[in-house]
Amino acid sequence: MTNPHKYHAPVHYRIKLKGQLDHGWSDWFEEMAISCEGGETILKGPVADQAALHGLLILIRDLNLTLLLLERIESEQNDTQ
Repeated sequence: MTNPHKYHAPVHYRIKLKGQLDHGWSDWFEEMAISCEGGETILKGPVADQAALHGLLILIRDLNLTLLLLERIESEQNDTQ
């Protein structure tokens, strides 16, 4: 039986938000890279664990940002991006 609490490497996510955030928001989103495409903001980067992911989603909600997409990026894609 494997230990469900064993440490795993951070998982990379791509999060798409409605509207444009400038790079001044980078402190709010820690290690996430911020870019804009059209009228949308893309956050991309590592998330330590599920608790950190939930914290990020709560932050998005508290800032009244509209979540358009949450995508887990598999490790093979991480190496090429």
